[in-house]
Amino acid sequence: MIRDLVVSCNSLLSVNKKNMLMNILNRYKSILICCFLVIATVAVYGQAHEFEFVNYDDTVYVTENRNIQKGISSDSVAWAFTTVYAANWHPITWLSHMLDYRLFGMHSGNHHLTNLFLHIANTLLLFLVFRKMTGDLWQSAFVAALFALHPLHVESVAWVSERKDVLSTFFWMLTMWCYAAYVFRPSAFRYLGVFVFFAFGLMSKPMLVTLPCVLLLLDYWPLKRFSFQELPGQRFQNHPFAFRIFWEKIPLFVLVGISCSLTYYAQKHGGAVRTLDYISFADRIANALVSYALYIGKMIYPLNLACLYPHPGTLPWWQILTASLVLLLVSVMVIRSAKTRPYFLSGWLWYLGTLVPVIGLVQVGGQSMADRYTYIPLIGLFTMIAWGGAEFLKSWRFRNVFFCVFPTILFSAVMILTWKQVGYWKNSMTLFEHALEVTDYKTDYNSAIHFNLGNVLVEKGQDLEAMNHYLKAIHVKPDFADAHNNLANLYAKQGRQDAAIEHYLKVLSINPDYAGARYNLGIALDAQGRTQEAVPHFLEAVKDMPDSSDAFFKTGNALFKTGKTDEAIRYYQQALRIKPDFVNAHCNLGIALFRKGDVDGSVAAFQAALRLQPDFKPARQYLQKAMSVRSKKY
Repeated sequence: MIRDLVVSCNSLLSVNKKNMLMNILNRYKSILICCFLVIATVAVYGQAHEFEFVNYDDTVYVTENRNIQKGISSDSVAWAFTTVYAANWHPITWLSHMLDYRLFGMHSGNHHLTNLFLHIANTLLLFLVFRKMTGDLWQSAFVAALFALHPLHVESVAWVSERKDVLSTFFWMLTMWCYAAYVFRPSAFRYLGVFVFFAFGLMSKPMLVTLPCVLLLLDYWPLKRFSFQELPGQRFQNHPFAFRIFWEKIPLFVLVGISCSLTYYAQKHGGAVRTLDYISFADRIANALVSYALYIGKMIYPLNLACLYPHPGTLPWWQILTASLVLLLVSVMVIRSAKTRPYFLSGWLWYLGTLVPVIGLVQVGGQSMADRYTYIPLIGLFTMIAWGGAEFLKSWRFRNVFFCVFPTILFSAVMILTWKQVGYWKNSMTLFEHALEVTDYKTDYNSAIHFNLGNVLVEKGQDLEAMNHYLKAIHVKPDFADAHNNLANLYAKQGRQDAAIEHYLKVLSINPDYAGARYNLGIALDAQGRTQEAVPHFLEAVKDMPDSSDAFFKTGNALFKTGKTDEAIRYYQQALRIKPDFVNAHCNLGIALFRKGDVDGSVAAFQAALRLQPDFKPARQYLQKAMSVRSKKY
């Protein structure tokens, strides 16, 4: 009897411990999910700490941007808010890069870690805000995990230049958080948070212009502030309240209008907006339809991802028709299920709507689509999968087993694919070689990647391989001015001046204002002894190169050779104003002054050169000659 009592007590204690453990787990589920999201994200992206900057916009945003390298200062802050450099107006993004440079200098790994930190913050906020709005823990966790770990998001996180993506999304998530708080407990302070964070997001990346429309979708589902269900004698349920929901977004739409105007000006001013002569509007619509379908395909089968998918121009009719049918079929399905499953309509419109600014109707750049454009839009599709899957399987007898096994397999596979995709961003060489491998396998058509890979090979001293890629880029795109210019530079380096001049002239026929090519053409002509022909090119080029001491120096040399000594002196002096320690400029200025008869001036110039470089033989020899003339004179 005593033994039975002991067994019963032990059994009771075991049950109590189990219940206590389950209570603890239930209480801390959200915390455990957040820990999983952080650990899993760091596991796949942590390798980026060892990555380099890539020769693909990182030069523009960090490595060759003097304003960024000034750090945070009054001048740099003013520049950030007034510049349209890189064909964008995103001052908050510029400030974030300045802060990184101030903290980390040129340690590329820490710049990558900032992107990773923001991506983790975005993931946690996404989970928490959907948990807050829907009350559904596991669906919210599923959406956040896909967002954190999907391979299509690698480009936004592993590319330093895409700081604007993760940073703007951080403010997007904060805007949604404040909006949910405002809906549950309306107040002016909470609405101010919505307005301020939205403004910061637009100043990080203008793609957030669709966020007010997304907030309207959230009003429909999951916040359920209105519905489309018909009531007797009323077409639109609670329509006075629904109109108020719209009107409260008016301040946000005003910000959208301002942002669109600034963005179009910046991209037009920067030459990023393509005209209809480049890609017709019909081809843009066709590409948009196909891209919508392809993004869904890449979400399901995320292989062969590249940093650049060149615009194909006119697409085959069957691709356009297939994509249109897919989009139409899905749209019909979600509309028909809107009353019973509103998350389908909300998620689908989220996906379609948030892609509108980057779907290519206003063509910016030469890409047809880009993985980074899916960073926010895929949340809509993830939402459809999470809530739709839970709904369709709710009565299945093996539901609990499935929801344990399937996510384990899914996220294991996704993490492996993402870890591998992150690795391609290790450096420029691996990035561009992979891009060519997955986009150039049928025919050499990715001219931009061939060009970029050529630039990387030049830096490594592999000139012949670089020339091959430049030639491929030109073969695909004969009017590729930068490729002609860089190829000409290599020809000039090899002493093949005729070939170099041919390509420099080709550059100028494409773009007469290409200062670098005009300057290089002057150098090539001068090297052939055609200095008289070179002078006009130097004089024209230097107008667009006001901060180049070398340009003024070489222009001075050409003028001196053609007997224009006074003009040469002025250009040497300007070169020294830009670069006071320019030894050769001091020496050549001395020679020009000596020819003019200004012996004292020439002596001073030679002495200045020798103070900078005491063993500079030409300056010492000319100084001795000038001193000898001066001693005879006096």
